[in-house]
Amino acid sequence: MLDDMTSRLTDRITDPGLLPVKGDFSGDGRLAVRDPATGELIAQVGISDATGARAAVDAAQTAFAGWSMTLPQHRAQVLHRWHAMILDAKEDLARIMVAEQGKPISEARGEIDYAASFVQFYAEEALRPNIEGVTSHLPDAEMELWREPVGVAALITPWNFPCAMITRKAAAALGAGCTVVIHPSAETPLSALALSELARRAGFPEGVVNTVIGDAATIVGEWTADARVRALSFTGSTEVGRLLYRQSADTVKRLVMELGGHAPFIVFKGADLDRAVTEGIKAKFATSGQDCLGANRFYIQREIYDEFCAKFTAAVQGLTLGHGMDDPDIGPLIHDRQIDKQNAHVQDALAKGARLLTGGGVDQDKGPLFFQPTVLADVTDEAAIMSEETFGPVAALSVFDDEDEVFARANATEYGLVAYVHSLDPRRIYRATRALQYGMVAVNRTKVTGAPIPFGGMKQSGIGREGARQGLEAFTEIKYICRDWG
Repeated sequence: MLDDMTSRLTDRITDPGLLPVKGDFSGDGRLAVRDPATGELIAQVGISDATGARAAVDAAQTAFAGWSMTLPQHRAQVLHRWHAMILDAKEDLARIMVAEQGKPISEARGEIDYAASFVQFYAEEALRPNIEGVTSHLPDAEMELWREPVGVAALITPWNFPCAMITRKAAAALGAGCTVVIHPSAETPLSALALSELARRAGFPEGVVNTVIGDAATIVGEWTADARVRALSFTGSTEVGRLLYRQSADTVKRLVMELGGHAPFIVFKGADLDRAVTEGIKAKFATSGQDCLGANRFYIQREIYDEFCAKFTAAVQGLTLGHGMDDPDIGPLIHDRQIDKQNAHVQDALAKGARLLTGGGVDQDKGPLFFQPTVLADVTDEAAIMSEETFGPVAALSVFDDEDEVFARANATEYGLVAYVHSLDPRRIYRATRALQYGMVAVNRTKVTGAPIPFGGMKQSGIGREGARQGLEAFTEIKYICRDWG
């Protein structure tokens, strides 16, 4: 079970009386939460059914009338209090995350800072939307554009960033004046419930923030069919995103979706090779590779290919595996389906001519969910790993000869979230950033995200943007007023 320090925050959040959590999800109305590193039972959480999902919307709809009409300054004050409480609870939140998600404690602490930054940003951004005047084209008419909150917003969040994906969505929606119903992944309910408890303590009125744990198809299905839910924001796989897109069509919801990624990592000759290796490790192995921004396909120009392979492999062999509280480089994967996918991709690539440079399987000494950091060389485009998101610690290296070839190969995917480019030639950098069909391009670095930037992708990697002012505007409608004073 969670230790005494962490339970100071969680002693209320597993109580089914706190939220609408009746129903039968696991046979006894409880969801078992286990540490992926050890398999240990750490908590049992009360869960909801369709009735609870509807009750959450009832509460959010009732609260919307009051919350949407509060002054932006008041909404900002509550958000600022939530931000301060998240930072005050940083260590507890990080330990909860390690326990249920498995990531190293330093990464978990970093995620809490990242999560809190969205709350602070949108506390300030809530003050900025203004009525905009329009130069009239009609005699005696006065014209204005108002931004108004869209209504109840459903937020569907994943397990790999269980705090940051909630705050990136919720803070924007709340700052805009919306009320929210949140459905986190069943793998990581404790982080979501802890944030919900802190929101309650921060002073959000009853019904403004509602977190519902339960079967995703049941809970989210209720929300996509409910016309009172006017916006839906989802982070997850492209496959599930397509399903939610279809389910939301009948009620014509506002959609914001951050879907799958399949990032190319391109290194040109003349690049700073040591830096490319260092940044490549970050881009591939953060969050144990379970990151939509994770580099999936490494394209290395022929002249430097062998040297990059050697240096990258040596760096990977120095990575450590272990329980998140020991702060290794790589923790466990979230469940056995992730392990199955890594094995399938490795074996498929080897069968199609790839070479295994290091790793290649489960580290049995660590446990069944610890997959060795793996490097495959000479991976062909026919290998599944070159067209499917791996979402794990397997790096696929491939050689290329010229720009036209690598841009075409990098773009030959339904995904378009982020691309990484390493070069010191400014003209080549310009050509690459123009040619790559991705919503975000990182040049000679890996870290690009943050509250002030519009996060999102092209093609089937998503719809809309999160973060920046665009993230708040996604939860607003424009109302046009044309006024004649008589």
